[in-house]
Amino acid sequence: MAKPISLPLYEKLPLKNTVQRILDTTIFFLLLSLLAFRIHSLHSNGFTCLLALFCESWFTIVWALILSSKWNPVEYRTYPERLLLRVDELPPVDMFVTTADPILEPPIITVNTVLSLLAVDYPANKLACYVSDDGGSFLTFYALLEASKFAKLWVPFCKKYGIPNRAPFRCFYDEEESPIDDSVEFLWEYTKMKDEYEVLRRKIEDATEKFVPLDVGAEEYVAFSNIDRRNHPSIIKVILENKEGLVDGLPHLIYISREKHPNYPHHYKAGAMNVLTRVSGTMTNAPLILNVDCDMYANNSQIVFHAICLLLGSKNEQEFAFVQAPQSFYDGIKDDPFGNQLVALLKVDGGQWDTPGFGASHIQSSTAFFDPYEFRTIVDSLQYLSMTRPDIAYEYMGEGISGLQGYFYSGTGCFHKRKVLYGLCPEGCMETGGRNPNWIGGKLTDEGLLKSFGHSKEFTKTAERILTGLSGKADCPFDLSSSAEAANQVADCSYECGTSWGAKIGWMYGSTAEDILTGLTIHARGWRSAVCKPDPPAFLGCAPSDVPSTLIQQKRWATGLLETLFSKSNPFIATLTANLQFRQCLAYIWILSWGLRSIPELCYAVLPAYCIITNSHFLPKVDESTLLIPAALFAIYNLHSLLEHHKIGLSFRTWWNNQRMGRIISTTAWFNGVLNVIMKLLGLSETVFEVTQKDQPSTPGEDNNKDAGQFTFNGSPILVPATTLLFVHLAAMVKALSDLKYGSHELRIGEVICNVWMLLCFLPFLKGLFRKGKYGIPSSTICTSAALAAVFVNLCKRVSIA
Repeated sequence: MAKPISLPLYEKLPLKNTVQRILDTTIFFLLLSLLAFRIHSLHSNGFTCLLALFCESWFTIVWALILSSKWNPVEYRTYPERLLLRVDELPPVDMFVTTADPILEPPIITVNTVLSLLAVDYPANKLACYVSDDGGSFLTFYALLEASKFAKLWVPFCKKYGIPNRAPFRCFYDEEESPIDDSVEFLWEYTKMKDEYEVLRRKIEDATEKFVPLDVGAEEYVAFSNIDRRNHPSIIKVILENKEGLVDGLPHLIYISREKHPNYPHHYKAGAMNVLTRVSGTMTNAPLILNVDCDMYANNSQIVFHAICLLLGSKNEQEFAFVQAPQSFYDGIKDDPFGNQLVALLKVDGGQWDTPGFGASHIQSSTAFFDPYEFRTIVDSLQYLSMTRPDIAYEYMGEGISGLQGYFYSGTGCFHKRKVLYGLCPEGCMETGGRNPNWIGGKLTDEGLLKSFGHSKEFTKTAERILTGLSGKADCPFDLSSSAEAANQVADCSYECGTSWGAKIGWMYGSTAEDILTGLTIHARGWRSAVCKPDPPAFLGCAPSDVPSTLIQQKRWATGLLETLFSKSNPFIATLTANLQFRQCLAYIWILSWGLRSIPELCYAVLPAYCIITNSHFLPKVDESTLLIPAALFAIYNLHSLLEHHKIGLSFRTWWNNQRMGRIISTTAWFNGVLNVIMKLLGLSETVFEVTQKDQPSTPGEDNNKDAGQFTFNGSPILVPATTLLFVHLAAMVKALSDLKYGSHELRIGEVICNVWMLLCFLPFLKGLFRKGKYGIPSSTICTSAALAAVFVNLCKRVSIA
């Protein structure tokens, strides 16, 4: 009997947003009206009006990009129950997990992620998990070795009872999780499994924290003796191997630490991903690849089926190059004090997980009184939210971008087609083809394969199978040991020399935001992408829990995005010379220009203080009719914003924390990101990939929340701009108070309101001036900022006198 093929594996559903379109368009025309007022006032207000015009022009342009990107929202609905009706055999999947530092990324986090992947609902003989350890850490390998023993108990237990959460630390220690069965048999096994995990956790933590002596002389540990993490040969260890190809067995588990040498660039995470791609190509060569960060565990055991519905359900399987799951986080601090949580906004409605709809209302609003300074909030908060609150930004922007060429690659929680990473275009030709003499009859010659993919003949054979529509290996598909020599060869630091890796094949080099750059390159070939939002969310990760970690993460993102914007692979060139659609280009410009926002943001933030000190103004006066423009803009935006916040149950403090962090991040992390890129473009320095601190999962009885929500500071220069801005506004406040007796403050009431607003936003920094230890701003930062603020105030006074 023929299998029915009429039922689709997924549906693309357009979303209605008429009201949202009206609101957004109204805001856009009000912004244009504001610009017209600025241009008309240039002759009378001079420098301050010109600077305000520059800033508001930027905000208007960004708003236009937002309108284009979100105008046609869609969502995808998958039907995994129909998958077996459409395919005779499920495709294999290689799963990549990346970690770089056992101190910043504790091995217990990596272990939980790996265990959750090994236990997903998918045939075990179709899965292989590769862990890249860029730190070459004995601790990480030891943790995985011990975890493999626990996996032999954990994976069968999960599949026997249908455990919903397959990361052990969430299953056993999450207060919201409870045993799914009350039978005596299940409770006995559940308790036994919890005790086994506790033994595993203590072993790993003892080895990590107390450095318990281990038998480093054992055969499996010899490669780690006297290892230098920056200069060592490749280490590849097969920890678990499903030699019999059992459907209900355990997937392969392979540990990889690529070769490092000071004379060869290693290209940070992008380089590690390319090594994983080559090593997995020599061993299992699955046509599909899933990559996750070490802290991003599989929260939905059916996620592989959902993703395959999108990858295989399109016409001729040629539409989607990758499927991205929106990022979400677990264990967020109450009221989101650092503006970087996602899971807090996931809610259950009628049995379905749903991220609340995000319209203009979710752009974190300003205060209840009229504050013209908050014009820029309407547009710049969207950019801030997209970096710190991807769940909100996805509902607001992601669904719109999904209606174009597809959502961006976010670096984790993404399923790729291997052939696309190998440079294949939707038409079946390769980007390395074209005028290449090694391209004959629609195929790369043997010489062309070696030149593009490297000098390993065994690997190029597997690459050729992928490019011709095959997968796996022609011989011994489950014998990983036979590929050991070839795997070590392709993990050498010199292997990529003279090849297309990082330029046309694999993950792209040239940016610390390798995810966006790689996704842009794929879209430029003409491919599309899709977003997968199953119920419950596909993956959950760990958000930074303090200010320094948050700012480091934000600076790295801003730096990498700007590197891409100013590279040869920028969207403008891709649209003119390749197959990137114009509106998709605008969407990429919106995301890549986030860091640049810090320039007009800083200028706009300084304007109120400058006007107070120099007795000038940049806002309409109370008795001017033009006040209606910003008043209408403010009222329309905030009315909808407040209603939406109340509707989805967000607290006022959550709203305020996001508003405050928007100002802090743009004037610190993003501004430093701009400086980093400028230094790189001038050839004065190179950008550095900084790993974000991951917090170790807590267990009952542990007091890990004593600093939760409190601002902590360090001696990093990243804090200097914000502290300087605080001093400048304090000086302006003193000046405004001293003018009270003359009544001149009435002429600059708007500027004074903005001044107070900025002081409220930077209140944590104000408190930090008087606190000690990690809760206080270091004296070196205070002195530097005070000196810079004094110079600025002095220049303002000179301008005022002149």
